[in-house]
Amino acid sequence: MATVSPTPLLKDELDIVIPTIRNLDFLEMWRPFFQPYHLIIVQDGDPTKTIKVPEGFDYELYNRNDINRILGPKASCISFKDSACRCFGYMVSKKKYIYTIDDDCFVAKDPSGKDINALEQHIQNLLSPSTPFFFNTLYDPYRSGADFVRGYPFSLREGVPTAVSHGLWLNIPDYDAPTQLVKPLERNTRYVDAIMTIPKGTLFPMCGMNLAFNRELIGPAMYFGLMGDGQPIGRYDDMWAGWCTKVICDHLGWGVKTGLPYIWHSKASNPFVNLKKEYKGIYWQEELIPFFQSVALPKDCTTVQKCYIEISKQVKAKLGKVDDYFNKLADAMVTWIEAWDELNPSGDISAKIPNGASK
Repeated sequence: MATVSPTPLLKDELDIVIPTIRNLDFLEMWRPFFQPYHLIIVQDGDPTKTIKVPEGFDYELYNRNDINRILGPKASCISFKDSACRCFGYMVSKKKYIYTIDDDCFVAKDPSGKDINALEQHIQNLLSPSTPFFFNTLYDPYRSGADFVRGYPFSLREGVPTAVSHGLWLNIPDYDAPTQLVKPLERNTRYVDAIMTIPKGTLFPMCGMNLAFNRELIGPAMYFGLMGDGQPIGRYDDMWAGWCTKVICDHLGWGVKTGLPYIWHSKASNPFVNLKKEYKGIYWQEELIPFFQSVALPKDCTTVQKCYIEISKQVKAKLGKVDDYFNKLADAMVTWIEAWDELNPSGDISAKIPNGASK
């Protein structure tokens, strides 16, 4: 059985957000690592269904009725029947950090057979700096046993704050439907013992099933879009948040790390169901990527909220002609920020942090 250090890291500064439609039996496996922390469970689907949570966990649970009650008309920006509903948990949290995990993700083992405490590794990633402006060929120079290589500028070695820690998965790969269909039996068995900072100016496909971030820094940009019920698209919620977040991190001088920790992704979703959800996204992403590559944020966008509102305007101006859905999405982005600011009235903490400065 895995053991937990006597004082868990950031015990009072981190919430674990879990979107679900089912009983959370999977938490039993995570108990040694998650039990000291507060959980925010966002129940999707039928709000009259009772979801069972194992004994001994400190949690709050929100269903669709709660979301409607708390946000009123602004609840329209929270997706229904899609894991994008999880971002409501980010909004109601009062903690500095968030870890979000899907309910089909189990504890993975490292090559020595030891259980991986994914949460602890995410916290280490978030508490160490990032190096988005110059790539270190030994990957993360702040890890034990690594350092900056010869030729790395000393002026950049202090790094910048890490806003996002993007973890990976063993077993079922995070593939789109066409790839799932042609490789139905493929499994990810490679454990790569590496963490790297994604360079400035480079986008990436962000997966929401094993993800941590500094909510105080980047929280308002972690909007998982309008997906699922009543929308022409699904399964692009985390992608959308990842593209917006990366553009804003690049602008404000923060870092995004990817690599360790791994979780065990236990369940392959149905590729035919996925294809139906993703079809338009696969088609649209060929326009979306060039759009995000060309987004320029003006100097007066000094907070995440200002950056996000500016991106929403550019979405409407440039992507609105791709499909009317993007006009709706742009409006929802604004509603999301209004709702965020209502529930978090202390203002945007990033406004108080000079670009690229450590806190």
